[in-house]
Amino acid sequence: MDVKTVIQRNSKDIAFIVGNGINRYPNNPKAISWDDLLIKLWDKFSFSTISEVPQGISLTEFYDLLDIENSTSHTNNEIQKEACILLESWSNEPHHKSFLEKAKQLKAPVLTTNFDLVLPQALKLKSFDIEKKGFTDFYPWKTYYGERQWTFPTDGFGVWFINGFIKYHRSIRLGLSQYMGSVERARYLIHKGDENNLFTGKNMNNWEGNKTWLHIIFNKSLCIFGLGLEENEVFLRWLLIERAKYFRKFPERKRKGWYIVKPDNINTQYKGKKYFLEKLGFEVIEADNYDDIYKTPWE
Repeated sequence: MDVKTVIQRNSKDIAFIVGNGINRYPNNPKAISWDDLLIKLWDKFSFSTISEVPQGISLTEFYDLLDIENSTSHTNNEIQKEACILLESWSNEPHHKSFLEKAKQLKAPVLTTNFDLVLPQALKLKSFDIEKKGFTDFYPWKTYYGERQWTFPTDGFGVWFINGFIKYHRSIRLGLSQYMGSVERARYLIHKGDENNLFTGKNMNNWEGNKTWLHIIFNKSLCIFGLGLEENEVFLRWLLIERAKYFRKFPERKRKGWYIVKPDNINTQYKGKKYFLEKLGFEVIEADNYDDIYKTPWE
């Protein structure tokens, strides 16, 4: 099965999660990897020189090391502000617009792990808040880019940011400590802090997270592409685990999932990731080339 078939068969119940792969296609020289972004930040804020993230350190841990080293000489949030500056110049390409046009046609929400505004700018989307109550620029989870105001995030098309975005520099999640903060916040909304009765928060029609993008994770079938979903993506991987546990407890609410990938080499790491996702209820679809992920499905 390919991406087009997934869309055709599930057009009434689908949301997309997209990562930096959509920016780097097709060999876009303007879009850097997260590894490169962190090295650029290290060069500016660290006291030492390094050319690559060392083996044995995750990208999120590497950022925390930089934050520790930087804290003695710069004010808080300086690294996040610089990351925003580095990402501001990124521009959209035709395939960004094609993808969003298709998502809009499907009335499908789009979640992204990216910090940049390349996707919203492709359709000149406006910023909306599901509600103003409880807004914080540290966790702007009720804010999205779209063409109209919705009551709930699952109501229709809009672009949501899982790890923050450059409009609010404090929202950007780069380090493991910051990811753990997101986990803590989401866990309270989902479970209401009750370790003995999981999904105390989510097991309600009007749960506290229903005005945030978390509502999409638990109430839509998810098509994931352009995202490595490596071990350092701890927040999203944890959410997918919680999603699977939720569906196990309430099987009548279960939704589907697909992970689209072009496996450049079938190594042990890829096999483990495939096993992980399949156990969480996702079908892993292997594309023959990158056009089959970023171009053909949206034409």
